[in-house]
Amino acid sequence: MGKIEWAMWANEQALASGLILLTGGIVGVAGQFRGWQFAAYGVAAGVFVCLLEYPRGKRSKGTSVERTGQYCFTVCVKSFGPLTRNYYVRAFLHAALCVPGGFMLATVLGCVCLGISSLIYLGAAIHGEQWMPILPQKEQTRKPVGESIKNPPQNPPPRPPAELRRKRVEDLEGAAYVNPIAVTAND
Repeated sequence: MGKIEWAMWANEQALASGLILLTGGIVGVAGQFRGWQFAAYGVAAGVFVCLLEYPRGKRSKGTSVERTGQYCFTVCVKSFGPLTRNYYVRAFLHAALCVPGGFMLATVLGCVCLGISSLIYLGAAIHGEQWMPILPQKEQTRKPVGESIKNPPQNPPPRPPAELRRKRVEDLEGAAYVNPIAVTAND
């Protein structure tokens, strides 16, 4: 079996938890709930987590698909160097960010989700993973298309095997092929 890339799961979980924390913070501030200052903190923390987690990291094996518009966020996150590349730092950062969200009901769900993503990031860090940016690559030159692809088949499927196909020759005798099955007239 293949190796699980924990950072990929942590990234998705942290992005979702940032959105949930942001939404809970907006609800808490708009409703002017008691302790709405924690909700205002939830809005700021949710925006920060979303900005930090929006760029996907490069996978160690296989193809890495970047999110739409990820490049500008990737440059910002990459500029902080080892602080954003190291998953131990991210795990402890998310754990610290989720604590104040637990003091208000509107932000508790985002707090719990962010805590779970912190644990997943800790697992990724223990397994030796680190964040690598997905940077645009030069367009690779395409291989020339083979002759068989340029000229599609002329007869519809099912096609006879290659050695039995009729050859296009101007003379009719050369175009005929020998039938491998004996044909006899039934009298």
